[in-house]
Amino acid sequence: MAKILIIDDDQLNSALLFEIINSMGHDVECAFTAEEGLRKALSHNFDVVFLDIHLPDGNGLMLLPRIQGAPSSPEVIIITGYGSPEGAELAIKNGAWDFIEKPLVRNQIELPLVRALQYREAKRINKEPLLLRREGIIGSSQEMSACIRLVAQAAASNTPVLITGETGTGKELFARAIHNNSTISKGPFVTVDCASLPPTIIESVLFGHEKGSFTGADKSREGLVKQADGGTLFLDEVGELTLEAQKAFLRVLQERTFRPVGGNREVKSNFRLIAATNRNIDEMVHNGRFREDLLFRLRAFTLELPPLKKRSGDVRELCFHYVNRLCDRDNKEIKGFSPEFMDLLCLYEWPGNVRELVQALESAITAANDDPILFPKHLPMHIRVSLIRDAAQKKDEFSSPDIEIGTLKEYRNAVIAREEANYLRKLFSSTDGNIQKASEISGLSRVRLYVLLNKYNIRRNSPASVS
Repeated sequence: MAKILIIDDDQLNSALLFEIINSMGHDVECAFTAEEGLRKALSHNFDVVFLDIHLPDGNGLMLLPRIQGAPSSPEVIIITGYGSPEGAELAIKNGAWDFIEKPLVRNQIELPLVRALQYREAKRINKEPLLLRREGIIGSSQEMSACIRLVAQAAASNTPVLITGETGTGKELFARAIHNNSTISKGPFVTVDCASLPPTIIESVLFGHEKGSFTGADKSREGLVKQADGGTLFLDEVGELTLEAQKAFLRVLQERTFRPVGGNREVKSNFRLIAATNRNIDEMVHNGRFREDLLFRLRAFTLELPPLKKRSGDVRELCFHYVNRLCDRDNKEIKGFSPEFMDLLCLYEWPGNVRELVQALESAITAANDDPILFPKHLPMHIRVSLIRDAAQKKDEFSSPDIEIGTLKEYRNAVIAREEANYLRKLFSSTDGNIQKASEISGLSRVRLYVLLNKYNIRRNSPASVS
Protein backbone atom coordinates (compact mmCIF):
# COMPACT_ATOMS: atom_id res chain seq x y z
CA MET A 1 0.00 0.00 0.00
CA ALA A 2 1.41 3.37 -1.05
CA LYS A 3 0.76 6.77 0.48
CA ILE A 4 -0.69 9.31 -1.98
CA LEU A 5 -1.29 13.07 -1.61
CA ILE A 6 -3.80 15.01 -3.74
CA ILE A 7 -3.33 18.81 -3.90
CA ASP A 8 -6.33 20.29 -5.73
CA ASP A 9 -8.76 23.06 -4.76
CA ASP A 10 -11.55 21.44 -6.82
CA GLN A 11 -13.24 19.32 -4.17
CA LEU A 12 -15.31 17.31 -6.65
CA ASN A 13 -12.19 16.45 -8.60
CA SER A 14 -10.34 15.59 -5.38
CA ALA A 15 -13.20 13.32 -4.33
CA LEU A 16 -13.05 11.51 -7.70
CA LEU A 17 -9.30 11.05 -7.42
CA PHE A 18 -9.65 9.90 -3.81
CA GLU A 19 -12.21 7.27 -4.79
CA ILE A 20 -10.11 5.91 -7.70
CA ILE A 21 -6.85 5.75 -5.75
CA ASN A 22 -8.45 4.43 -2.57
CA SER A 23 -10.13 1.64 -4.56
CA MET A 24 -6.64 0.60 -5.72
CA GLY A 25 -5.78 -0.06 -2.08
CA HIS A 26 -3.68 3.01 -1.33
CA ASP A 27 -3.77 5.44 1.58
CA VAL A 28 -4.89 8.87 0.34
CA GLU A 29 -4.82 12.38 1.81
CA CYS A 30 -6.14 15.61 0.31
CA ALA A 31 -5.09 19.25 0.51
CA PHE A 32 -7.00 22.14 -1.06
CA THR A 33 -4.38 24.91 -1.08
CA ALA A 34 -0.72 25.21 -2.03
CA GLU A 35 0.22 26.07 1.56
CA GLU A 36 -1.61 23.08 3.05
CA GLY A 37 -0.28 20.75 0.37
CA LEU A 38 3.31 21.81 0.82
CA ARG A 39 3.05 21.48 4.60
CA LYS A 40 1.74 17.93 4.29
CA ALA A 41 4.29 16.97 1.63
CA LEU A 42 7.17 18.15 3.81
CA SER A 43 5.93 16.57 7.02
CA HIS A 44 4.80 13.12 5.80
CA ASN A 45 6.36 10.41 3.64
CA PHE A 46 4.29 10.30 0.46
CA ASP A 47 5.14 8.10 -2.52
CA VAL A 48 3.22 10.06 -5.17
CA VAL A 49 1.68 13.54 -5.22
CA PHE A 50 -1.11 14.55 -7.62
CA LEU A 51 -0.62 18.31 -8.02
CA ASP A 52 -3.02 20.78 -9.62
CA ILE A 53 -1.42 23.75 -11.39
CA HIS A 54 -4.04 26.40 -10.62
CA LEU A 55 -4.43 26.71 -6.85
CA PRO A 56 -6.08 29.60 -5.00
CA ASP A 57 -2.83 30.66 -3.33
CA GLY A 58 -0.22 29.85 -5.96
CA ASN A 59 0.91 28.02 -9.08
CA GLY A 60 1.46 24.30 -8.62
CA LEU A 61 4.52 24.31 -10.88
CA MET A 62 6.23 26.66 -8.41
CA LEU A 63 5.71 24.01 -5.70
CA LEU A 64 7.15 21.20 -7.81
CA PRO A 65 10.84 21.47 -6.79
CA ARG A 66 9.98 21.90 -3.11
CA ILE A 67 7.73 18.85 -3.12
CA GLN A 68 10.38 16.82 -4.94
CA GLY A 69 12.86 17.96 -2.29
CA ALA A 70 10.72 16.56 0.54
CA PRO A 71 12.35 13.82 2.67
CA SER A 72 10.48 11.04 0.82
CA SER A 73 11.26 12.51 -2.66
CA PRO A 74 7.80 11.67 -4.05
CA GLU A 75 7.01 11.34 -7.73
CA VAL A 76 4.74 14.19 -8.88
CA ILE A 77 1.87 13.84 -11.39
CA ILE A 78 0.57 17.20 -12.62
CA ILE A 79 -3.19 17.60 -13.17
CA THR A 80 -4.81 20.64 -14.76
CA GLY A 81 -7.97 21.84 -16.41
CA TYR A 82 -6.02 24.38 -18.46
CA GLY A 83 -3.74 22.15 -20.48
CA SER A 84 -1.19 23.63 -22.86
CA PRO A 85 1.91 22.28 -24.64
CA GLU A 86 4.03 24.88 -22.85
CA GLY A 87 2.70 23.86 -19.43
CA ALA A 88 3.25 20.19 -20.15
CA GLU A 89 6.80 20.83 -21.37
CA LEU A 90 7.61 22.93 -18.30
CA ALA A 91 6.23 20.25 -15.96
CA ILE A 92 8.21 17.43 -17.56
CA LYS A 93 11.41 19.51 -17.74
CA ASN A 94 11.05 20.18 -14.02
CA GLY A 95 10.89 16.49 -13.21
CA ALA A 96 7.15 15.71 -13.12
CA TRP A 97 6.33 12.04 -13.70
CA ASP A 98 3.35 12.82 -15.96
CA PHE A 99 0.96 15.58 -17.05
CA ILE A 100 -2.78 14.79 -17.06
CA GLU A 101 -5.57 17.07 -18.28
CA LYS A 102 -9.04 17.28 -16.78
CA PRO A 103 -11.69 15.94 -16.99
CA LEU A 104 -10.07 12.91 -15.41
CA VAL A 105 -10.76 9.36 -16.57
CA ARG A 106 -10.01 6.30 -14.42
CA ASN A 107 -7.46 4.70 -16.75
CA GLN A 108 -5.68 8.07 -17.13
CA ILE A 109 -5.10 7.97 -13.38
CA GLU A 110 -4.45 4.30 -12.77
CA LEU A 111 -1.74 3.62 -15.35
CA PRO A 112 0.56 6.60 -14.52
CA LEU A 113 0.17 5.88 -10.80
CA VAL A 114 1.00 2.18 -11.23
CA ARG A 115 4.06 3.02 -13.35
CA ALA A 116 5.27 5.68 -10.91
CA LEU A 117 4.99 3.25 -8.00
CA GLN A 118 6.77 0.50 -9.97
CA TYR A 119 9.58 2.91 -10.78
CA ARG A 120 9.79 3.98 -7.14
CA GLU A 121 9.95 0.37 -5.95
CA ALA A 122 12.69 -0.45 -8.45
CA LYS A 123 14.71 2.53 -7.20
CA ARG A 124 14.25 1.35 -3.62
CA ILE A 125 15.46 -2.19 -4.38
CA ASN A 126 18.42 -1.13 -6.50
CA LYS A 127 19.37 1.96 -4.54
CA GLU A 128 23.08 2.37 -3.89
CA PRO A 129 24.86 5.17 -2.04
CA LEU A 130 25.29 8.14 -4.37
CA LEU A 131 29.01 8.70 -3.90
CA LEU A 132 30.07 10.62 -6.96
CA ARG A 133 33.32 12.26 -7.85
CA ARG A 134 32.22 15.83 -8.58
CA GLU A 135 35.46 17.82 -8.68
CA GLY A 136 34.70 21.48 -9.34
CA ILE A 137 30.89 21.06 -9.30
CA ILE A 138 29.75 23.27 -6.42
CA GLY A 139 26.20 23.68 -5.13
CA SER A 140 23.52 21.83 -3.19
CA SER A 141 20.38 23.55 -4.48
CA GLN A 142 17.43 21.54 -5.75
CA GLU A 143 18.46 22.34 -9.32
CA MET A 144 22.02 21.12 -8.84
CA SER A 145 20.92 18.01 -6.93
CA ALA A 146 18.70 17.09 -9.89
CA CYS A 147 21.68 17.51 -12.25
CA ILE A 148 23.88 15.33 -10.04
CA ARG A 149 21.27 12.57 -10.12
CA LEU A 150 21.32 12.74 -13.92
CA VAL A 151 25.12 12.53 -13.88
CA ALA A 152 24.84 9.31 -11.88
CA GLN A 153 22.37 7.89 -14.40
CA ALA A 154 24.54 8.87 -17.36
CA ALA A 155 27.68 7.45 -15.75
CA ALA A 156 26.00 4.06 -15.30
CA SER A 157 26.03 3.40 -19.06
CA ASN A 158 27.99 4.29 -22.19
CA THR A 159 25.03 5.98 -23.89
CA PRO A 160 25.86 9.22 -25.78
CA VAL A 161 25.03 12.32 -23.74
CA LEU A 162 24.10 15.81 -24.93
CA ILE A 163 24.73 18.55 -22.35
CA THR A 164 22.94 21.85 -22.98
CA GLY A 165 23.12 25.16 -21.15
CA GLU A 166 24.23 28.75 -21.37
CA THR A 167 27.88 29.73 -21.66
CA GLY A 168 29.60 29.52 -18.28
CA THR A 169 27.29 26.94 -16.68
CA GLY A 170 30.02 24.29 -16.46
CA LYS A 171 29.27 21.91 -19.33
CA GLU A 172 32.80 20.51 -19.48
CA LEU A 173 32.85 20.00 -15.69
CA PHE A 174 29.74 17.86 -15.96
CA ALA A 175 31.13 15.97 -18.95
CA ARG A 176 34.24 15.15 -16.91
CA ALA A 177 32.07 14.11 -13.95
CA ILE A 178 30.18 11.65 -16.16
CA HIS A 179 33.49 10.25 -17.43
CA ASN A 180 35.12 10.11 -13.99
CA ASN A 181 32.22 8.14 -12.53
CA SER A 182 31.88 5.70 -15.41
CA THR A 183 33.41 2.27 -15.99
CA ILE A 184 35.86 3.82 -18.48
CA SER A 185 37.15 6.45 -16.04
CA LYS A 186 40.71 5.13 -16.41
CA GLY A 187 40.58 5.74 -20.15
CA PRO A 188 41.40 9.09 -21.82
CA PHE A 189 39.11 12.12 -21.79
CA VAL A 190 39.69 13.94 -25.08
CA THR A 191 38.17 17.37 -25.68
CA VAL A 192 37.38 18.64 -29.16
CA ASP A 193 36.73 22.39 -29.26
CA CYS A 194 34.44 22.44 -32.29
CA ALA A 195 34.34 26.25 -32.34
CA SER A 196 38.08 26.49 -32.98
CA LEU A 197 38.52 23.69 -35.53
CA PRO A 198 40.00 25.15 -38.75
CA PRO A 199 37.58 24.24 -41.58
CA THR A 200 40.43 23.41 -43.96
CA ILE A 201 42.02 20.75 -41.75
CA ILE A 202 39.06 19.67 -39.59
CA GLU A 203 39.13 16.05 -40.82
CA SER A 204 42.87 15.86 -40.25
CA VAL A 205 42.45 17.05 -36.66
CA LEU A 206 39.63 14.61 -35.95
CA PHE A 207 40.76 11.56 -37.92
CA GLY A 208 44.50 12.08 -38.33
CA HIS A 209 46.49 11.91 -41.54
CA GLU A 210 49.20 9.92 -43.30
CA LYS A 211 52.61 11.30 -44.18
CA GLY A 212 52.58 13.21 -47.46
CA SER A 213 48.75 13.36 -47.66
CA PHE A 214 48.88 17.16 -48.08
CA THR A 215 51.44 19.96 -48.16
CA GLY A 216 53.17 20.17 -44.80
CA ALA A 217 52.23 16.63 -43.71
CA ASP A 218 55.84 15.60 -43.09
CA LYS A 219 54.82 12.71 -40.83
CA SER A 220 51.75 10.68 -39.93
CA ARG A 221 49.65 12.03 -37.08
CA GLU A 222 46.97 10.41 -34.94
CA GLY A 223 43.64 12.23 -34.77
CA LEU A 224 41.57 13.10 -31.70
CA VAL A 225 39.00 10.39 -32.39
CA LYS A 226 41.69 7.70 -32.17
CA GLN A 227 43.18 9.31 -29.07
CA ALA A 228 39.80 8.81 -27.35
CA ASP A 229 39.86 5.04 -27.96
CA GLY A 230 38.87 3.30 -24.72
CA GLY A 231 37.69 6.54 -23.12
CA THR A 232 35.46 9.55 -23.73
CA LEU A 233 35.37 11.95 -26.67
CA PHE A 234 33.91 15.30 -25.62
CA LEU A 235 32.62 17.49 -28.46
CA ASP A 236 32.46 20.95 -26.91
CA GLU A 237 30.16 23.40 -28.73
CA VAL A 238 29.09 20.72 -31.19
CA GLY A 239 26.69 23.21 -32.82
CA GLU A 240 29.73 24.89 -34.42
CA LEU A 241 30.59 21.86 -36.59
CA THR A 242 30.22 22.45 -40.32
CA LEU A 243 27.64 20.36 -42.19
CA GLU A 244 30.47 18.54 -43.96
CA ALA A 245 32.11 17.67 -40.64
CA GLN A 246 28.74 16.58 -39.24
CA LYS A 247 28.32 14.14 -42.12
CA ALA A 248 31.79 12.70 -41.62
CA PHE A 249 31.29 12.36 -37.89
CA LEU A 250 27.91 10.67 -38.27
CA ARG A 251 29.57 7.79 -40.07
CA VAL A 252 32.12 7.43 -37.27
CA LEU A 253 29.31 7.16 -34.71
CA GLN A 254 27.51 4.55 -36.78
CA GLU A 255 30.49 2.38 -37.70
CA ARG A 256 33.06 3.24 -35.00
CA THR A 257 35.61 3.27 -37.82
CA PHE A 258 37.16 6.03 -39.88
CA ARG A 259 39.85 6.57 -42.47
CA PRO A 260 42.70 9.05 -41.80
CA VAL A 261 43.28 11.69 -44.45
CA GLY A 262 45.39 10.11 -47.19
CA GLY A 263 44.95 6.64 -45.68
CA ASN A 264 43.74 3.51 -47.49
CA ARG A 265 42.54 1.46 -44.50
CA GLU A 266 39.85 1.79 -41.87
CA VAL A 267 40.87 2.50 -38.27
CA LYS A 268 38.75 1.52 -35.25
CA SER A 269 38.08 3.63 -32.17
CA ASN A 270 35.77 2.54 -29.36
CA PHE A 271 34.85 5.68 -27.43
CA ARG A 272 31.97 7.06 -25.38
CA LEU A 273 30.59 10.30 -26.83
CA ILE A 274 29.56 13.34 -24.83
CA ALA A 275 28.60 16.53 -26.68
CA ALA A 276 27.76 19.99 -25.38
CA THR A 277 26.26 23.16 -26.82
CA ASN A 278 24.87 26.53 -25.78
CA ARG A 279 22.82 26.73 -28.98
CA ASN A 280 19.24 25.75 -29.73
CA ILE A 281 20.02 22.64 -31.77
CA ASP A 282 16.37 21.97 -32.63
CA GLU A 283 16.15 25.42 -34.19
CA MET A 284 19.38 24.77 -36.11
CA VAL A 285 17.89 21.52 -37.46
CA HIS A 286 14.77 23.42 -38.51
CA ASN A 287 16.93 25.99 -40.33
CA GLY A 288 19.03 23.31 -42.05
CA ARG A 289 22.23 24.12 -40.15
CA PHE A 290 22.45 20.87 -38.19
CA ARG A 291 21.78 17.31 -39.32
CA GLU A 292 18.72 15.78 -37.70
CA ASP A 293 20.14 12.25 -37.97
CA LEU A 294 23.27 13.35 -36.08
CA LEU A 295 21.15 15.02 -33.40
CA PHE A 296 19.27 11.74 -32.86
CA ARG A 297 22.62 10.03 -32.26
CA LEU A 298 23.86 12.71 -29.87
CA ARG A 299 20.68 13.06 -27.84
CA ALA A 300 20.28 9.56 -26.45
CA PHE A 301 20.49 11.12 -22.97
CA THR A 302 20.14 14.85 -22.27
CA LEU A 303 21.44 16.89 -19.35
CA GLU A 304 20.20 20.50 -19.27
CA LEU A 305 22.23 22.74 -16.94
CA PRO A 306 20.35 25.63 -15.30
CA PRO A 307 21.73 29.18 -15.42
CA LEU A 308 23.09 30.59 -12.17
CA LYS A 309 20.14 32.99 -11.81
CA LYS A 310 17.90 29.94 -11.40
CA ARG A 311 20.09 28.45 -8.66
CA SER A 312 20.75 31.56 -6.59
CA GLY A 313 20.76 29.36 -3.49
CA ASP A 314 24.21 28.16 -4.61
CA VAL A 315 25.80 31.61 -4.86
CA ARG A 316 26.99 31.67 -1.24
CA GLU A 317 28.54 28.21 -1.49
CA LEU A 318 30.20 29.06 -4.80
CA CYS A 319 31.51 32.30 -3.32
CA PHE A 320 33.17 30.60 -0.35
CA HIS A 321 34.71 27.91 -2.55
CA TYR A 322 36.20 30.21 -5.17
CA VAL A 323 37.36 32.95 -2.80
CA ASN A 324 39.27 30.35 -0.77
CA ARG A 325 40.76 28.88 -3.94
CA LEU A 326 41.70 32.25 -5.44
CA CYS A 327 43.26 33.52 -2.21
CA ASP A 328 45.24 30.30 -1.88
CA ARG A 329 46.44 30.62 -5.46
CA ASP A 330 47.68 34.17 -4.86
CA ASN A 331 49.12 33.39 -1.41
CA LYS A 332 46.72 35.83 0.28
CA GLU A 333 44.89 35.60 3.57
CA ILE A 334 41.37 34.26 3.13
CA LYS A 335 38.91 37.12 2.67
CA GLY A 336 35.67 37.53 4.59
CA PHE A 337 32.43 39.02 3.25
CA SER A 338 30.28 41.88 4.42
CA PRO A 339 26.53 41.08 4.45
CA GLU A 340 25.99 43.74 1.77
CA PHE A 341 28.58 42.11 -0.50
CA MET A 342 26.82 38.76 -0.32
CA ASP A 343 23.41 40.40 -0.77
CA LEU A 344 24.51 41.98 -4.03
CA LEU A 345 25.96 38.70 -5.29
CA CYS A 346 22.56 37.07 -4.67
CA LEU A 347 20.66 39.92 -6.32
CA TYR A 348 22.70 40.06 -9.52
CA GLU A 349 21.44 37.81 -12.33
CA TRP A 350 24.88 36.65 -13.61
CA PRO A 351 24.34 36.56 -17.39
CA GLY A 352 27.80 35.00 -17.65
CA ASN A 353 26.88 32.38 -15.05
CA VAL A 354 29.51 30.73 -12.81
CA ARG A 355 32.32 31.89 -15.08
CA GLU A 356 31.29 35.52 -14.58
CA LEU A 357 30.96 35.00 -10.82
CA VAL A 358 34.49 33.64 -10.59
CA GLN A 359 35.85 36.57 -12.61
CA ALA A 360 33.96 39.04 -10.38
CA LEU A 361 35.39 37.44 -7.24
CA GLU A 362 38.88 37.50 -8.71
CA SER A 363 38.44 41.19 -9.50
CA ALA A 364 37.08 41.91 -5.99
CA ILE A 365 40.02 40.16 -4.32
CA THR A 366 42.45 42.18 -6.42
CA ALA A 367 40.63 45.44 -5.65
CA ALA A 368 40.54 44.66 -1.92
CA ASN A 369 44.31 44.14 -1.85
CA ASP A 370 45.16 43.81 1.87
CA ASP A 371 41.62 44.51 3.14
CA PRO A 372 40.44 41.42 5.06
CA ILE A 373 36.75 41.94 4.18
CA LEU A 374 35.13 42.20 0.76
CA PHE A 375 32.61 45.06 0.40
CA PRO A 376 30.31 46.08 -2.50
CA LYS A 377 32.84 48.73 -3.58
CA HIS A 378 35.27 45.91 -4.46
CA LEU A 379 32.92 44.44 -7.07
CA PRO A 380 33.50 45.24 -10.76
CA MET A 381 31.97 48.55 -11.78
CA HIS A 382 29.65 47.06 -14.43
CA ILE A 383 27.96 44.85 -11.81
CA ARG A 384 27.41 47.74 -9.40
CA VAL A 385 26.09 49.98 -12.18
CA SER A 386 23.75 47.24 -13.40
CA LEU A 387 22.31 46.74 -9.91
CA ILE A 388 21.83 50.49 -9.39
CA ARG A 389 20.04 50.83 -12.74
CA ASP A 390 17.80 47.88 -11.95
CA ALA A 391 17.06 49.39 -8.55
CA ALA A 392 16.06 52.75 -10.05
CA GLN A 393 13.85 51.09 -12.64
CA LYS A 394 12.12 48.85 -10.13
CA LYS A 395 11.65 51.72 -7.72
CA ASP A 396 9.77 53.59 -10.46
CA GLU A 397 7.68 50.50 -11.18
CA PHE A 398 6.69 49.56 -7.66
CA SER A 399 6.99 52.55 -5.33
CA SER A 400 4.37 54.86 -6.87
CA PRO A 401 0.99 54.80 -5.09
CA ASP A 402 -0.78 55.69 -8.35
CA ILE A 403 -1.51 52.85 -10.73
CA GLU A 404 -2.39 53.63 -14.32
CA ILE A 405 -5.74 52.28 -15.43
CA GLY A 406 -5.43 49.70 -18.16
CA THR A 407 -6.88 46.23 -18.57
CA LEU A 408 -8.19 44.51 -15.45
CA LYS A 409 -5.37 41.97 -15.66
CA GLU A 410 -2.71 44.71 -15.85
CA TYR A 411 -4.31 46.60 -12.96
CA ARG A 412 -4.55 43.47 -10.83
CA ASN A 413 -0.92 42.53 -11.50
CA ALA A 414 0.23 46.05 -10.59
CA VAL A 415 -1.73 46.00 -7.33
CA ILE A 416 -0.37 42.57 -6.41
CA ALA A 417 3.18 43.69 -7.19
CA ARG A 418 2.82 46.80 -5.05
CA GLU A 419 1.38 44.90 -2.10
CA GLU A 420 3.99 42.12 -2.39
CA ALA A 421 6.72 44.76 -2.23
CA ASN A 422 5.09 46.40 0.81
CA TYR A 423 4.76 43.03 2.54
CA LEU A 424 8.43 42.18 1.95
CA ARG A 425 9.60 45.57 3.27
CA LYS A 426 7.56 45.06 6.45
CA LEU A 427 8.75 41.46 6.71
CA PHE A 428 12.44 42.36 6.62
CA SER A 429 11.92 45.37 8.85
CA SER A 430 10.29 43.16 11.50
CA THR A 431 13.02 40.48 11.25
CA ASP A 432 15.93 42.95 11.16
CA GLY A 433 16.94 41.57 7.78
CA ASN A 434 17.32 37.98 9.05
CA ILE A 435 16.70 35.81 5.99
CA GLN A 436 16.09 32.65 8.03
CA LYS A 437 13.42 34.31 10.21
CA ALA A 438 11.84 35.89 7.15
CA SER A 439 11.69 32.47 5.48
CA GLU A 440 10.02 30.91 8.51
CA ILE A 441 7.43 33.69 8.88
CA SER A 442 6.55 33.98 5.18
CA GLY A 443 6.64 30.29 4.34
CA LEU A 444 8.89 31.09 1.38
CA SER A 445 12.22 29.41 0.68
CA ARG A 446 15.43 31.43 1.02
CA VAL A 447 15.91 31.20 -2.76
CA ARG A 448 12.39 32.51 -3.43
CA LEU A 449 12.98 35.37 -1.00
CA TYR A 450 16.18 36.35 -2.80
CA VAL A 451 14.31 36.30 -6.12
CA LEU A 452 11.61 38.60 -4.73
CA LEU A 453 14.20 40.90 -3.13
CA ASN A 454 15.81 41.27 -6.52
CA LYS A 455 12.45 41.75 -8.26
CA TYR A 456 11.36 44.59 -5.97
CA ASN A 457 14.79 46.07 -5.21
CA ILE A 458 14.56 45.46 -1.46
CA ARG A 459 17.68 45.42 0.70
CA ARG A 460 17.59 43.53 3.96
CA ASN A 461 19.17 46.36 5.93
CA SER A 462 17.93 49.30 3.80
CA PRO A 463 14.71 48.40 1.98
CA ALA A 464 14.56 51.38 -0.34
CA SER A 465 17.97 51.40 -1.99
CA VAL A 466 20.89 49.48 -3.39
CA SER A 467 24.35 50.96 -3.13
